[in-house]
Amino acid sequence: MIILSVGMPRAGSGWHYNLIHDLVVAAGYQDGREIRRRYHLERILTEVNCNIGALTTKRLLPVLVPALLGNTFAIKAHSSPTPTALRLMRMGLMRTTYIYRDPRDAMLSALEYGQRARASGHQNAFAQLETFDDALAFIQQYLDVWDAWINQPGTLCCRYEDLLEDYDRQMNLLLKFLPLDADHPIDDPKVQAVIEQYRPEQTRRTDQRGMHFRQGKIGRFREKFSPEEQYVVNRTFEPFLAQMGYQP
Repeated sequence: MIILSVGMPRAGSGWHYNLIHDLVVAAGYQDGREIRRRYHLERILTEVNCNIGALTTKRLLPVLVPALLGNTFAIKAHSSPTPTALRLMRMGLMRTTYIYRDPRDAMLSALEYGQRARASGHQNAFAQLETFDDALAFIQQYLDVWDAWINQPGTLCCRYEDLLEDYDRQMNLLLKFLPLDADHPIDDPKVQAVIEQYRPEQTRRTDQRGMHFRQGKIGRFREKFSPEEQYVVNRTFEPFLAQMGYQP
């Protein structure tokens, strides 16, 4: 089975994926990075966090091969569901989790991450976000992705803020959702060790590659955006904020 960890960019998606990946391994299943190597999926899954990119048939079918051979492992994405992905979910070959964040904080984080990337000479999807308007347009496209996943039956959705503030409850929901091996129940020491390792207070101190965890503060856009910029983001994101559980 494929465990697909989807997330809004700059919404703790690296943290969420690594948590899920390590829980899957602790539960007696396979390491996604080892699956990537063993089945020669280097061109489909990225080295960091096994990100599949778009959930196209062309990309999903090669990743499905190890799952059909009896392997259960976790991969990551930021993209919308596709007919092929939804079909795999209905067939029980893939389970999907989705994490999102207040889009105003995600936008600020994306803008700052782009600034750091340019300063260090790195080229990535965020380095091109040079202005407030660039970051606004970038996050807007992922609100449509949120809308697509939030309405999909069988998807376990999680708010980044809830993972920060109510970690134990979110862990209970996640552990009920994930396929745990009979020999590795919820109270298994290996499973519990992973839960403790990824607590917010521990994660902020980690230097683990692929975590992408820096500030993580809720509502920081109110400190960094000017009143005029706050007006713009509130008006732009207003159709989504209440549905997502955030105050405009």
